[in-house]
Amino acid sequence: MAVRHRMIKAVPARVWEVLSDPRRYADWVVGTAKSRPRAGQWPQKGASLAYEIRLGPLRVANETVVRRFREGSVLELEAHAGALGTARISIEVREWGEHSLVIVDEHPLRGAGGALHNVGFEALIQLRHRAMLARLAEVCEAPADEASAPRSHRGAPGPGASRA
Repeated sequence: MAVRHRMIKAVPARVWEVLSDPRRYADWVVGTAKSRPRAGQWPQKGASLAYEIRLGPLRVANETVVRRFREGSVLELEAHAGALGTARISIEVREWGEHSLVIVDEHPLRGAGGALHNVGFEALIQLRHRAMLARLAEVCEAPADEASAPRSHRGAPGPGASRA
């Protein structure tokens, strides 16, 4: 199981504000673009987001479903990755003094991802989490005038442009 953590220099309420905004998903989740609500009220249990994964010229439509959440502290997701199957991604936000400690753990649930899961695959997930938590910190720690709109609406490069 890939577990990674990062201290973010923002109060937990700010981190949760970003996590609970479906328009911001592509700002912090590496490789995703054009996130939009699909069903339910994000991040309530059963709600889902549709988004695009960009790998060079390849574009794949995917979906993430909320399986469990505790307002302000826990968001557990099931990411559907087509032929690769699904993965459980748990995000926990803890108060850490004036800041937040964000803990992410991920493991495959179904499909080829589970069958292929090994030490090498685990290393790739760790690298992805490092980048994802850095992006989440960047969004949460941004000055108020920059933080209110998704990256794509601030004139910055799109989420798949140089970071995918």
